[in-house]
Amino acid sequence: MSTVYDFTAETINGQPAPLSEYKGKVLLIVNTASKCGFTPQFEGLEKLWKEYGDKGLVVLGFPCNQFGSQDPGANDEIASFCQLNYGVSFPMMGKIDVNGGKAHPLYQWLVKEAPGILGTKSIKWNFTKFLIGRDGQVIGRYAPTDAPKALVSDIQKALG
Repeated sequence: MSTVYDFTAETINGQPAPLSEYKGKVLLIVNTASKCGFTPQFEGLEKLWKEYGDKGLVVLGFPCNQFGSQDPGANDEIASFCQLNYGVSFPMMGKIDVNGGKAHPLYQWLVKEAPGILGTKSIKWNFTKFLIGRDGQVIGRYAPTDAPKALVSDIQKALG
């Protein structure tokens, strides 16, 4: 696999979602959780989606329950929570693993393309973010502590 467009995910409603549908867009891929201290970042992610979506940004949320069991619900419960509490309208995917032997192939690729601090090849916590350029290549990796608004400059640069 050489670009993000080579992967397929599943929407939160269980439909196949080939990432090639987003060819030419800038993607912000985030592993999310509904019961995490960083969960309020949904609000900032939604703001980015609303502000830059018409300029070519797509925010993609990937729920994950691997960190402190902070997203235990089924996909429909997660979708409901995100919509009701944060007005999430950006695409949410089905729950996945981001680490270990069952990690989604997309995340296996992302951590290889953009290792963490000291070259780690794993996701350390919820709300790790990856910015993908219009060419389908990883531009950067951002820590869970990086608020969505802190990415604005890099997003604007990627959008051109």
